[in-house]
Amino acid sequence: MKILLTNDDGVAAPGLWAAARELSQVGELTVVAPSKERSGAGTSISLKRPIRVHEVASEVEGVHAFAVSGTPADSAIVAIRSLFEDQFDLVVSGINRGSNLGHDVYVSGTVGAAMQGYLHDIPSMAVSMYAYTDLDFSAVARVAALLAKRVATGVLSGPMFLNVNAPNAAIGAIRGIGVTSLSQNSYCDRVDRGVDDDGQYYLITRHEDMHEAPEGTDLWAVEHGIVSVTPLPDRVVDERFIALLERVVPDIQDELLATVNQRA
Repeated sequence: MKILLTNDDGVAAPGLWAAARELSQVGELTVVAPSKERSGAGTSISLKRPIRVHEVASEVEGVHAFAVSGTPADSAIVAIRSLFEDQFDLVVSGINRGSNLGHDVYVSGTVGAAMQGYLHDIPSMAVSMYAYTDLDFSAVARVAALLAKRVATGVLSGPMFLNVNAPNAAIGAIRGIGVTSLSQNSYCDRVDRGVDDDGQYYLITRHEDMHEAPEGTDLWAVEHGIVSVTPLPDRVVDERFIALLERVVPDIQDELLATVNQRA
C-alpha cells in the first residue's frame, strides 16, 4: 500500500514524524508537506502562483520527504496529480499540534489537505491532538496506523474521509475509541480589538471556555479520554430542514419560470 503523509504544521513538525514512524510499518510511505507552518489555511490553494518543491532530510529510514512552498492542500494536490506517477492508496494529514474539532474542520489546514485525497477518490484521514504542549503522540499515531491497516486489508473500503482527534495521553491511559459527530465549537467565535503602531487591528480567536458538548460529539469524546473518529462530510443540517428545503425549492422554481414568462 502506498501512503501519502502531509500536514499543516510544516515538514519539520514532530507530529508529522511521529505519524511517519508508525505508518511506515504499514505501507510504502512518502511525506509531502508545507515547508513552514500553514495552520488555518483550510482548503486554500495557490492558484496561478508557482509552487516550489524540494526534497528534504527524512527522520525515518526508507521514507522520502519533500517540502512544498504552498498550502497543505497544495501539498496534497501536487503529490497526487504530478509529483508521483503511481496512485496513492491512502492520504493521512497530521498529526496536528492542537485539535480540529467541531466547525473548526472548515478552516483547518490539516483537514483541508486530507480533503484533497478524498476529492481524488483516495481514502483519507486528518489526525490531530487535543493539546498544544508536552504532547504524547504515541496513542494517536498508533490509531492512525491501525486505521491504515484496515484500509490495506480492505476492511475499510470505498469513500472514506475521517477526522481523528485524540486526548494527550499515553496508549495505556486512553479510555476508548468512539465514532462521533461534529460538535458546535469554532475558532471563529471571538474577535478581539487591539492597537499598534499601524493603528487598530482585529484578532480572530476563541473563547477560553468551550461550549458544553453533547455526548457522542468529538469534543465530548476527547474531554472524556476517548479518541474521536468522525466521518466527514458530517451532517450539518437535520432531516427536517432537508425535507423543508425540498418542499420550498419547487415553489421557487415555479416563481422563477413565471418571471421568465411574464418578461417574454
